[in-house]
Amino acid sequence: MPRTEAMIEKGLTLVDAINEALYQELERDSRVVLLGEDVGANGGVFRVTDGLQKVFGSDRVVDTPLAESGIMGTAIGLAMAGMRPIPEIQFEGFLGPAYDQLVNHAARYRTRSRGSVTIPMTVRVPVGGGIHAPELHSDSPEAIYAHTPGLKVVMPSTPYDAKGLLLSAIRDPDPVIFFEPKRVYRSFRERVPEEDYTIPIGQAKILSEGTDLTVVTWGATTFQCLDALDKLPEDLSVELIDLRTIAPYDRDTVIQSVQKTGRCVVVHEAPKTAGMGAEIATLIQEHCFLYLKAPVQRVTGFDTVMPYYKLELDYLPDGPRIAEAIQQTAAY
Repeated sequence: MPRTEAMIEKGLTLVDAINEALYQELERDSRVVLLGEDVGANGGVFRVTDGLQKVFGSDRVVDTPLAESGIMGTAIGLAMAGMRPIPEIQFEGFLGPAYDQLVNHAARYRTRSRGSVTIPMTVRVPVGGGIHAPELHSDSPEAIYAHTPGLKVVMPSTPYDAKGLLLSAIRDPDPVIFFEPKRVYRSFRERVPEEDYTIPIGQAKILSEGTDLTVVTWGATTFQCLDALDKLPEDLSVELIDLRTIAPYDRDTVIQSVQKTGRCVVVHEAPKTAGMGAEIATLIQEHCFLYLKAPVQRVTGFDTVMPYYKLELDYLPDGPRIAEAIQQTAAY
């Protein structure tokens, strides 16, 4: 939507940046259509699509029944017919009913049709904990979908990255799951160009350069990692990488960094076992073994169901836990 005076003066939140990207693509490309539960009249449960139906109408911003499998199946059909659908799943826990459509259909159509049919669909999903939500509203299932060939998985951590990556996702010829970390939705503002720009899918961002140790993370835990860096001794030089894209992830940036530093800590919200941290640790083992000065450490959620809000912050990686892992790895 057009920017308010507050946006012009103070910058955009993550919600603002996503809303602006959707507005610009709806305006630019008549093939783009939004669909999901309450995305129209109510503007979505987090108001990310607020105002879009008033501008573009109910045939471009479509309120659907409470049926995730139906939402996803409809979006796949629209994509096959030449549209650029952007279905929203209200919370990541509700991806389950749409799993069959995503994994057995959307992800496979390019291969199944020998390249004659693609699914240019962007699935928007609020993800992660930290907002005191009930069960099935706070998980981090990115590793599940990163494990599925044919799906791209993106998780920005800043408003600037969110707009650029979302525009890239919408224009991509293949299905993209666009995970939006809820903790960051309105946590801060930053300057975001009003004009059109894209960020390549699969390109990480180095937030701070260092020589002693590499930290790899993505999504909301990026900010817990920044907090951890503030707690470290000044003589410890840490390189912090925000992956931004989970599948395909930027292997080259990770490898080059760890070959330089010789140490690595991976941080994510999801449970430890079979999480993306294990994949990254294996990548480092395969390509950086002779450079390593310490085992790769993981700071993650625990191998249990995400607890209710009273214990939620004890489950999520925080600055002190991350800082402790960094210091242990640096002292190994």
